[in-house]
Amino acid sequence: MHEFIYLASQSPRRRQLLEQIGVDHRLLLPADDEDAEALEALQPGELPEHYVARVTRLKLRAARQRLQRLGLPAAPILCADTTVALGRRILGKPQDAGEAVAMLRTLSGRSHRVLTALAVSHGRRDLCAVQVSRVRFAVLPQPTVDAYVATGEPFGKAGAYAVQGAIAGWIERVEGSYSGIMGLPLFETTGLLRTARVRLRL
Repeated sequence: MHEFIYLASQSPRRRQLLEQIGVDHRLLLPADDEDAEALEALQPGELPEHYVARVTRLKLRAARQRLQRLGLPAAPILCADTTVALGRRILGKPQDAGEAVAMLRTLSGRSHRVLTALAVSHGRRDLCAVQVSRVRFAVLPQPTVDAYVATGEPFGKAGAYAVQGAIAGWIERVEGSYSGIMGLPLFETTGLLRTARVRLRL
């Protein structure tokens, strides 16, 4: 039985969710000379499901190499990636305020998908899953969009929003996994960690 895992993610929300289910974890973050953002580059014509799964596998491969390079004790590694999709269109992390505003205007009054892929290294095997949820925004008035972007919260978030953040009062409906929309679907995560023989609280 593994007493801890490595989390190869800088997301404080993923740490919070692991703590919620009682998983002891240590961070395994990219070094300054690693171009982690390059792993998230979109390929032409790539479908959202393929994209999020591919990026997660790349993150896991990079994390496994990092663990080996650092000479750290062996333990399962957890990686995840979340993206927002409107049809076939992928809405990644906004590069600036203008892009954040444009994304939120696109999502206003419409339903979209939130896809989170996760992967756990288990010995020589990789355990993978993709969870898909749906979110519907009410019509977002322009002053609301501008005020939300001014908070800075949309930056670093796929689709330019955080479901648990200040914009939550404008989310009309959620179908699927709330924790998955946050960035780590706990039902699927628990299943993979159980298969990888990681100690869980329950």
